[in-house]
Amino acid sequence: MKQPIGIIGLGNMGMPIARRLLEAGHPVRVYNRTATRCDDLVAAGAKRAATPANAVPAAGIILSIVSDDAALADICNGPNGILACPDSIHVSMSTVGVATAQTIEDQHAAAGLAYLCAPVFGRPPAAAAGALWIALSGSVAPKERVAPVLAAFCAGVTDFGTVPGAANAVKLANNFLIGAAIEAVSEACALAESHGVKRAAFVELITQSLFDCPVYRIYGEAVAERHYEPAGFRLALGLKDITLALDAAATQSVPMPAASLVRDRLLSAVANGREAQDWAALDAEVSRAAGLAAPDPPR
Repeated sequence: MKQPIGIIGLGNMGMPIARRLLEAGHPVRVYNRTATRCDDLVAAGAKRAATPANAVPAAGIILSIVSDDAALADICNGPNGILACPDSIHVSMSTVGVATAQTIEDQHAAAGLAYLCAPVFGRPPAAAAGALWIALSGSVAPKERVAPVLAAFCAGVTDFGTVPGAANAVKLANNFLIGAAIEAVSEACALAESHGVKRAAFVELITQSLFDCPVYRIYGEAVAERHYEPAGFRLALGLKDITLALDAAATQSVPMPAASLVRDRLLSAVANGREAQDWAALDAEVSRAAGLAAPDPPR
């Protein structure tokens, strides 16, 4: 029989991950702060959990993917939190700060739980297709036990050792690269457009030649078409991640001037009401600064 799994957090990523595990034959218990998010999964065979602790199988594996550091702390602590369930393995797939990862790992160790940092790489369609990648860090024995579970929704796992926050540092560095790519392609499109070149034609050229890679294809198209909705990854979350990257860099005296520029661009977008749009909407702030037309923010 497949290992029973608990899943906490049924957002754009958690939902398809839960579906993949159900389809793979795992008994699944699900918890989400907004309980109605569980309904479709319950109809598909999952069990509904009333609290985070109730989602944890006895001496089992719990996967969490929540929005930020505060949400992760919330599901871990308190009488109904994960830390009330010793002898379990908590696989945290959220993008959180490096310092938060260390604090949470210390709390788990004191409570008798194993904690693995396992932030995911990919967008919701990749989760639905079982094509995510995971950066993994933490103790060796729990990694071996969760490996077949991760295989149900991942194309691959890269192990970054036993230091808990290492995988989170990798994830933050990755998200900085994505933000910098959006900034770069937005500036390049503004330059081309200012000289009468159609943005779509420019992006088609670069993504069929030197910049033929997923990030430039996905975000290049979004920028060229000014397609900011629906959000695959909300701009407010992008701002959160770039801020966390800068915080982690500051602890090691690592200057990241490009990250500072991206953060300021995202701050401007939030100030103009774009926080719920995809973070490709950073492009609208680039266009506005260049005196080019851009879609109005949502009302």
